[in-house]
Amino acid sequence: MKKLLICLMNFAMVTGMVAIASTSYAQQPKLQQVYSDNTYQFTGVAISAKNRLFVTYPRWSKTYKYAVVEVMPNGTAKPFPDAATNSWQPGEDGMNKWVCVQTAYVDDQDYLYIVDPAAPMLAKVVGNSAKVVKFNLNTNKIEKVYRFTGTIDNSSYLNDIRVDTQKQMAYLTNSGTGGIVILDLKTGKSRQVLQSHKSVRPDPNYKFVIDGKQLMKQGQPAVFNSDGIALSPDREWLYYKAINDKKLYRIKTASLLNEKLTPQQLGGEVKYLGEVASTDAMIFDKKGNLYLGDMVNYRMIQISPDLKARTWFKSKSLIWPDTYSVSNDGHLYITTSQIQKQPDFNNGVNKRTEPYRVFKVKLP
Repeated sequence: MKKLLICLMNFAMVTGMVAIASTSYAQQPKLQQVYSDNTYQFTGVAISAKNRLFVTYPRWSKTYKYAVVEVMPNGTAKPFPDAATNSWQPGEDGMNKWVCVQTAYVDDQDYLYIVDPAAPMLAKVVGNSAKVVKFNLNTNKIEKVYRFTGTIDNSSYLNDIRVDTQKQMAYLTNSGTGGIVILDLKTGKSRQVLQSHKSVRPDPNYKFVIDGKQLMKQGQPAVFNSDGIALSPDREWLYYKAINDKKLYRIKTASLLNEKLTPQQLGGEVKYLGEVASTDAMIFDKKGNLYLGDMVNYRMIQISPDLKARTWFKSKSLIWPDTYSVSNDGHLYITTSQIQKQPDFNNGVNKRTEPYRVFKVKLP
């Protein structure tokens, strides 16, 4: 067995495929709850350089209050940046308010980005109100608002974001129709790529079984297109995947930024890394380790820079680990969005029995 594992790992290093190790870390790390909500479902989390904690709530049901909150040191939460921005109502244009926020992200210069796909109930985008809003956390003021008119259609759903502060470029996944959106942070111009590539859609032959049953919505298998995204610390690779299959892909950012490549040529630059797990978001630490949450097996996975994957830890508390953020003091923040417990996936019955939680855990 040991010889076989070594051979597999050597094969992975030569071919660029992830080698799945059956081993896990001997010491179980401690999950520390830092925030919870027993009423409203959240998805996104971001921790700033000064340990300011932001949590985002999508408008996926009528049980809804705020889109973005900042968690205070005493555990309470206040709407960010203010209540007015969180006050959108159906019928309004949503251009300058949160409509349906998916996630938050803090870059290495301590700027906060809020991604608002502006598609309430996972339906159509409201007008042209899909946006990314960049905040200066020193002033709590908006630095810039990025809009995507002409880049995405009204069936799109901007999901996750990663930012390269050196090149001043951002990358987003479109989980609605499938694709990678490239955003120039200087000019505000954007374009979408890989829409027709197999890497942005789940394998149609994969059966997404979680908690012992296939995840279904309105009588059909639930489908989540390109979702999780991660930018390597050297900014050379963008990793991404759909939720409901195990396939992991990456592509060089130089290829994404090369506008001379045809769609076919760009698709040829995509590297298939093998099967890891059904996962949602993903994130790198400063050492180049990639972390993914396996919601099917209630575990966190670490993939090392040489593409060796192993179980980091398991916990029954990881009820659909959704979004991650890494703090300067070496903690990973994790949200549990409990998506498989939603009424939409359970014939209208809410299966949730405990709060939505934000945990932090010390990185290895």
